[in-house]
Amino acid sequence: MTFDCIIVGGGIAGLQAAIQLGRYSSHRVLVIDSGYGRSTLCHQYHNILGFPDGISGEELRRLGRSEATKLGTEFVQGKAVKATKKDELFDIQVEEGKVYSSKTLLLATGLTDRLPKLDGLLACLGNSVYICPDCDGYEVQDRSTVVMGAGKAGASMALILSARTDHLVYVNHERSEVPDELMVKLCEKGIGYREESISRILTAEPGHFEGVRLANGEVVVAERGFVAFGGNDVHSELAEQLGVHLLDNKHIETHPRSKMTNVENVWVAGDLGAHAEQATVAMGEGAMSAIWIHKVLSGMKTKVPQL
Repeated sequence: MTFDCIIVGGGIAGLQAAIQLGRYSSHRVLVIDSGYGRSTLCHQYHNILGFPDGISGEELRRLGRSEATKLGTEFVQGKAVKATKKDELFDIQVEEGKVYSSKTLLLATGLTDRLPKLDGLLACLGNSVYICPDCDGYEVQDRSTVVMGAGKAGASMALILSARTDHLVYVNHERSEVPDELMVKLCEKGIGYREESISRILTAEPGHFEGVRLANGEVVVAERGFVAFGGNDVHSELAEQLGVHLLDNKHIETHPRSKMTNVENVWVAGDLGAHAEQATVAMGEGAMSAIWIHKVLSGMKTKVPQL
């Protein structure tokens, strides 16, 4: 069975693309979703039109999947592990061995943040501990905040957040090197610095961050937390198998208008791409890529911009 489009990744970008394609009512679309990703971990997304009090990633996924299903999109749960192109078709193999084929392909496989294994941390993500300063810097405005990170990545995050609050402590959990120039800037900004591993996340109740206990016994009390460890796992393996050009950081640059990659009929949307890694941006990219996928599938003579 051949689909018109396979979308790999059932997160925010993939679901928005599925909805957009479904509304054309003329394409057979399959979403292959592993069921795990950034959007399954975030308990509260903010800065999204229509949700002033936030919405969980799981709820966004539930709503998106429900809408896409009503529009005729089909779903398969499984991890896509292999991508090949035969003649004009793309074959996607899932971990269990089954292969699905399509005329066009949208990769919305995203990334996985590198997080320490600390009890209580995951429950705080989106509620009181954050990852993206553009998405959630507002949440720490004038609040005491601990940046939990490693080396340069954590120091850089603390400096970015210093525009939001004067009450900052950076805990270099992995005790990795911080460049001298960043150490000087941390000092100039009055940002506290601890080069000590974290032994425990402090919470009054699940999801309510109250600080950290360090391995040396010191307690750093705070109202909010940010994580910045660097070295995130960008899920670009399928793209690489198809010959898509990867940037040095494993993200993928697409055409700014069509979202097509350098490989014809392969699109990328969401955090896999080189963008601001915001939920709303992922939605927009999902919609834009779907519009151009529709143009191709409809046999329009419009030349699709690509890299």
